[in-house]
Amino acid sequence: MNIPVVTVGQSREDLVGGLERLHGPVTVVRRCAELPELLAACQSGLARAAVVADGSEGLTASLVDRLGAVGVAVIALTDNAEEAVRLRKIGVASALTGVESAELSDRIADAVAQLTGGARPASLSAAADPGAALATDPVESEQEAEGRGSGRLIVVWGPAGSPGRTTVAVNIAGEMAADGQDVLLVDADTYGASVAAVLGLLDESAGLAQACRLADHGQLDADALRKVAATVATASGQFRVLTGITRADRWTEIRATALARVLERGREIAEVVVVDTGFCLEADEELSFDTMAPRRNAATLRPLELADTVYAIGAADPVGVPRMVRALAELEDAVPQASPTVLMNKVRSSSVGRDPERQLRDAWERYGPASELRAFLPHDPRAADAALLAGSLLLEAAPDSELRRAIRGLVCAPDQQKRRSSVFSSTPRRRAKD
Repeated sequence: MNIPVVTVGQSREDLVGGLERLHGPVTVVRRCAELPELLAACQSGLARAAVVADGSEGLTASLVDRLGAVGVAVIALTDNAEEAVRLRKIGVASALTGVESAELSDRIADAVAQLTGGARPASLSAAADPGAALATDPVESEQEAEGRGSGRLIVVWGPAGSPGRTTVAVNIAGEMAADGQDVLLVDADTYGASVAAVLGLLDESAGLAQACRLADHGQLDADALRKVAATVATASGQFRVLTGITRADRWTEIRATALARVLERGREIAEVVVVDTGFCLEADEELSFDTMAPRRNAATLRPLELADTVYAIGAADPVGVPRMVRALAELEDAVPQASPTVLMNKVRSSSVGRDPERQLRDAWERYGPASELRAFLPHDPRAADAALLAGSLLLEAAPDSELRRAIRGLVCAPDQQKRRSSVFSSTPRRRAKD
């Protein structure tokens, strides 16, 4: 097995020379001065592994993911135990700066085998364990061994045209919090984030972007996520919110790798994670000559891929229904594993005709896709406007409204649906609390 390797940093001459003198499978094909040069060399197909001898603090989860996508494993040299733990969290094997050439060669081969899913080469010894040469805090290892959180991931998605994604997502979070569940609401819409405005959060600071930044550097733990998330208190409970980007041009801060780590950590601190996504499912990396460019629509596609439940929201009118049908076909192509629960929102006879639910069901059975039309949310502009004006939830601004009852019926058990909020008065616009 031949393993071409590129290195970066002011590494010791005997490190590179020692690897070459081994006459083993590892061959140093280029020495780079900086990480961008290393990335360019790897993307050209020059190497299968990269050794970062200096500047490991510049490595991020997104960068490692980009290198992994082109089949390049990363090994970093550091004497700092905390840095080694951080590197391990973002998928980088580490070794001490004084590692022997033979051991480093084994670690490179081991990292490549793990990346490609191949068998561990027979020549590797037990000492080739990526964590063996660097003592780390056993408590950190136990925390990492806990695995994925058990929280449920609910994604609210729908086609273009304002079908009501954010209204449904926010009120689903509020209803589940009112029932005593620990809820995290995430605004992952990179085209028009609006959760903060709907909830009347005045101190908006793009919480999701902050969480993604920490996750990208391997620094997002449960405490850090709780600190970044704003707390929204209602009359019947409270939940946490990761607010969206404050400007559409900040979409590059929401990388797929980092977002996946945020959602995984969210499952650990909350029983339910509700994600409000954008509409677009286009594989936008195909629009660029640089196939490794950031993907704007990954903030929609990645949550859909990871979701336990997908609510697909469509507008019940002559424009919204055809859009929904086409969008569901696109969803099936983009995320085949998704099994959406299709909801029709803003249902009213003035746009559909008499007995609108029957009309919609008949049309759906005749022309719609295989996905079943599961529920109808009534058009209730007075209740929706009252909640929007107060910067609150329907359970506060219009607790007896048909829209509120319909949304509650989606996520609450029958016995819970009969319960009513103890306080029905609306609340003033609130500030986010860290």
